[in-house]
Amino acid sequence: MKLASVILDIPTQALDAPYTYAVPEEAGDQPIEVGCAVLVPFGPRQAVGFIIGIEERAEGDWPAGLDPAKLKGIVRAVSRPYFDEEGAACAQWLSERYIAPLSSCVRLFTPPGGVPRMVRAQGGYWRLEEPTVGEVDDRWVVPGPALADFEPRKNAVKQASIAAALERGELRVAELTAEFGAVSSPLKALEKQGVVRIEHRRRMRGMAEGSAGSAPSADSAAVPSFTPSPKPPLTRGQADALAAIDAARSRGAGEVVLVDGVTGSGKTEVYLQAIEETLAAGRTACVLVPEISLTPQTVARFRGRFGDLVAVMHSRMSQGERYDQWDFIRSGAARVVVGARSALFTPLSNLGLIVIDEEHEGSYKQDSAPRYHARDVAVWMARRAGAAVVLGSATPSIEALHACAKNPSWHQVSLPERANGKPLPEVQVVDMAKEFSGGSRSMFALPLARALEEELAAGRKAVLLLNQRGFAKFLLCRECGFVPECPSCSTSLTYHERGNFLICHHCGYRIPTPPVCPECGSPYLKKFGAGTQRVEAELRVLLDEMPGVGPGVPIVRMDADTTSGKGAHQRLLEEFAAADAAVLLGTQMIAKGLDFEDVTLVGVINADTMLKLPDYRASERTFDLVEQVAGRAGRAELPGRVLVQTYEADAPAIRAAAAYDRALFLRDELPKRRLLGYPPYVRMANVLVWSKDEPAVRRVAAELQAALEEAVRDFGGDGWSVLPATPCVLAKLRGTYRWHIVVKCPADADLSDALLPLFRRRKPDRDANVAVDVDPDDLL
Repeated sequence: MKLASVILDIPTQALDAPYTYAVPEEAGDQPIEVGCAVLVPFGPRQAVGFIIGIEERAEGDWPAGLDPAKLKGIVRAVSRPYFDEEGAACAQWLSERYIAPLSSCVRLFTPPGGVPRMVRAQGGYWRLEEPTVGEVDDRWVVPGPALADFEPRKNAVKQASIAAALERGELRVAELTAEFGAVSSPLKALEKQGVVRIEHRRRMRGMAEGSAGSAPSADSAAVPSFTPSPKPPLTRGQADALAAIDAARSRGAGEVVLVDGVTGSGKTEVYLQAIEETLAAGRTACVLVPEISLTPQTVARFRGRFGDLVAVMHSRMSQGERYDQWDFIRSGAARVVVGARSALFTPLSNLGLIVIDEEHEGSYKQDSAPRYHARDVAVWMARRAGAAVVLGSATPSIEALHACAKNPSWHQVSLPERANGKPLPEVQVVDMAKEFSGGSRSMFALPLARALEEELAAGRKAVLLLNQRGFAKFLLCRECGFVPECPSCSTSLTYHERGNFLICHHCGYRIPTPPVCPECGSPYLKKFGAGTQRVEAELRVLLDEMPGVGPGVPIVRMDADTTSGKGAHQRLLEEFAAADAAVLLGTQMIAKGLDFEDVTLVGVINADTMLKLPDYRASERTFDLVEQVAGRAGRAELPGRVLVQTYEADAPAIRAAAAYDRALFLRDELPKRRLLGYPPYVRMANVLVWSKDEPAVRRVAAELQAALEEAVRDFGGDGWSVLPATPCVLAKLRGTYRWHIVVKCPADADLSDALLPLFRRRKPDRDANVAVDVDPDDLL
């Protein structure tokens, strides 16, 4: 007898173990295999589940704990396999490592919108609802053998029109209908006479005719073959990086190569040539880029080199488009997948290389269950597949740098110079405290205003970054730059308007909001934060008054509001590219992935917003952002310059980024991380508790804290700790109260192994929700 392990498609910890079902002898139309969605009996109703394993068992040789009298059979399969045994193993690993419902982990491997589900119908019974998206079949009309000799009857006007239209080539039925009205009857008549043939062809949504996955035409042999984009000669650094990647891939041990290259050093060309070598070896490649960097420019570079072998997956595509690309990958025709973090879970077979560009980006960490980090998942996959992982960044994460120093399977290669030989742009730090004391009240300091006037009047372009990440307000003295900080935690105190107090969200230290600056007595205490719309309005006034600039110079604003529509991202970038002189104003999405030769000026309007967030990565993120956005200037023949406005001109992160001096930054940052117990010196889990009922959150958080302390005491030793339950930085969100408990352990300890038993046996609380974030990217 065959027994199947089935994960029910019901995302709850209460059902978080595989159920065993008998595989019927007669499978029906769809074979029952690992990776299939199946319909199974579950209590008084039926449910959809996913098969993660099938084993043959002799009668009487039952698995431990299985009562054969209670064994039920699978009703039928309701899909083709979405994943194989390796995908099932990855889902189980994700569930255990990130303490997440197994059904949520399995769901990562299924096609967007392409899974059947059970829904409750009127009357209370359950029914199977078919997937919301699927394949699109187009009917095509193609010439038949009798077309050349066809003589239509005098009154057969539509038949004659269709025959004449076909002389220009094949046509969709939909196109003929749009042109001639109802054509069903004349087409049937023509098909009977052999004048035409009707063919069903798969159409890929969102793809241009003749591109990846589109149906081949009858005369496709006449279409000229694809010509890949030319390969530029490699610099010595690029050649060394490529050699290191090829060596790691050939060893097939899941090794990691960190390509540490300054902006403009040609990391993408290294990826392209490494992928080419991988394809030549008969294997496939997956390229991950941050969602905000997944621009048409990025996709075009990969399609330009590999043509129709490239599939693309990202959230700005419609669900139907993503389904088609997923299916294109499953077909085996796609050999290179480019996408955001979820592209890791597409059905790409024989994986040989995983590239993670801008690996330092926080968007590689999933913020809902399973809360995985793409870098760690990629390394696990590569070890299993005998592949290599390439991490690329101008500002590698501290964790990646630490791994290269400690782990022999991690290798670091440097690209210290731009590929075109041009120098990195000079970075000027503008001390806004001095500007303020000198009488300037504008958010655009005099040096930045002058630079804008000079570059725009000369017909060149500028990029202005409004550093707006985060939500926590903090106070800043505009006279001396003082920011109230916690005496115990070395982080800024968060301003709470309701109650008018400052609080540390790490230890609970709290003081009333001071009426004047405690350092210099100035009454000019600013609650920090300004939106892009306000900045755009003030910038418009500034440009309109500049001689040689004026209203004719467009401001292209890119933020969450202006890029929410489909195709908006591409449209705005095209608008910026088409202008002679223009300003691109935006949030973090413009800091990377943009390559415009005529951008000569980059301005950071407020470098302090991120720097003063109560987050242990605040300094690292500020350093990364300033250095990344600086790289948008002077990428071609024209020299570039960068101005960074800050009230913290002496902050190590600002000074180090302005000097392109990572060593200076790390000398300041690493001792703090070690002293305060943060990665890479420890591993952490952030246990989140939330509810509309504040007393329930307090109660559940206190109970969990006690349970965690007991679990850690039984499992761990030195270096393990459970911090007190406290409100999150954003303590109330959309009417929901939020608390958290932080667990820390040594960097080489198995944190998940200690916490998993507690959360597997814990019954869900009716009054509050609980989630675990293992290896959190922040503690906000």
